[in-house]
Amino acid sequence: MPDQSILVTLGTTLIILGFAIAFIAILLMFIQSLSFRGKVRGGGLVMIGPVPIIFGTDRESMKILIALAILLIIIVVVLMLTPKIII
Repeated sequence: MPDQSILVTLGTTLIILGFAIAFIAILLMFIQSLSFRGKVRGGGLVMIGPVPIIFGTDRESMKILIALAILLIIIVVVLMLTPKIII
């Protein structure tokens, strides 16, 4: 059985790393957009349990997000139906 403090440290480190990666990605996108003059496209996907909330600016973004939502729902259902593995 792994030590609890190691798991807490690992979890906290992964959360901080995730925020750092998201911040760097937003910063890089902002810097790249300063030199780019074109049409802005985008969208978002919020999963609340098994219910996806999808929003976007064009049809292509929406199609990609719908496919991603379906994939995420399938992954969750498969993980819920598989037997638990005790480590």
